[in-house]
Amino acid sequence: MIDLTPSVLDLLGRRLAERTQTGLLRQVRTTDGLIDFCSNDYLGFARLPSLRASIQRVDASFPDLRTGATGSRLLAGQTELADALEQELASFYRTESSLVFNSGYDANLGLMACLPQRGDTLLTDELIHASMIDGSRLSYATRDRFRHNDLADLTEKLRVARSRPGQVFVAVESVYSMDGDLAPLADLCDLCDRYGAALLVDEAHATGVYGPNGEGLVVALNLQSRVLARVHTFGKALGVHGAAVVGPLVLRNYLINFARSFIYTTALPPPSLLAIQQAHRHLLASAEPRDLLHSRIRHFRSGVASALSGAIWTNSTSPIQCLIVPGNEAARHTAQAAQEAGFDVRAILSPTVPVGQERLRICIHAFNTTAEIDRLIRILQSTQFYE
Repeated sequence: MIDLTPSVLDLLGRRLAERTQTGLLRQVRTTDGLIDFCSNDYLGFARLPSLRASIQRVDASFPDLRTGATGSRLLAGQTELADALEQELASFYRTESSLVFNSGYDANLGLMACLPQRGDTLLTDELIHASMIDGSRLSYATRDRFRHNDLADLTEKLRVARSRPGQVFVAVESVYSMDGDLAPLADLCDLCDRYGAALLVDEAHATGVYGPNGEGLVVALNLQSRVLARVHTFGKALGVHGAAVVGPLVLRNYLINFARSFIYTTALPPPSLLAIQQAHRHLLASAEPRDLLHSRIRHFRSGVASALSGAIWTNSTSPIQCLIVPGNEAARHTAQAAQEAGFDVRAILSPTVPVGQERLRICIHAFNTTAEIDRLIRILQSTQFYE
């Protein structure tokens, strides 16, 4: 028998060496001590003592609670707690039903892979998240992309899709993770209604941030009855873990039967379900973190408008503020200057974003002080990255 292991390892090593030489090698690292302008913890829930205390308190009130689910939801992992949570989530997100998944990635993967069938058409915004892209690749539907937030391009693709038999699906994010801009959801609903298409919306970066109680951008615009499926993730503004697909009851039953990322995985453990429940109750308890977040976003945008008038920013009013710094080296240098000054700011490099669109992805949080924001703006101003 020929041992192929050394040659395989050599191949892996060469691929990693190529990434190192081009400066694109990804590495995990801790950022202890840096001021957070990087994480998706928009409301600060992940570090909120009162939320942690309520999770611990309710956890202690269930002395027989299992630490693990011990199986998939279709086997030993089903609990009354899961059912109760999903009913609570359906009410919170103003829809008929919800189905909890282990992560937003799993939810998008399962939804996109099983919903559009062979003979259907799936149209996706070109900037949707990798989880939606991967799910669409697993679908047997005819797939096409439309230019980002370009209604004219989508209209033309809908017209072509409607010339063929089968259902048409349109998939977007409500808040885009790399640009921070918002989808024109009302216009998208109008187009989908006109062409008989079903709209799928990933609300990952809108959950907790928009809506009367943090229900997301769809509810903020009162469009929930016009969107087939929404994906809400809980590891960002809610500071816990997991996700849910919300929508009509028939959609929930369909996913239970056909979404492989739900069927063939061990369920979330009961303590995680309690954490999701408590995080949503914290959203309902007070609008102060959400109001503070939007106040901090306005302060940041006002500051950069006056101090960095020559800079190029993506069109975002969300917590995700992206400063375009063309060139990987320039983007890396600017991020490093911020890190050396004590701020956790990260560069997003090509090919993750197109060449010339390299950037700093700056996330604003409710817990960032105005003084911290002002200091960060001064650091960016001193790098003279745009001259």
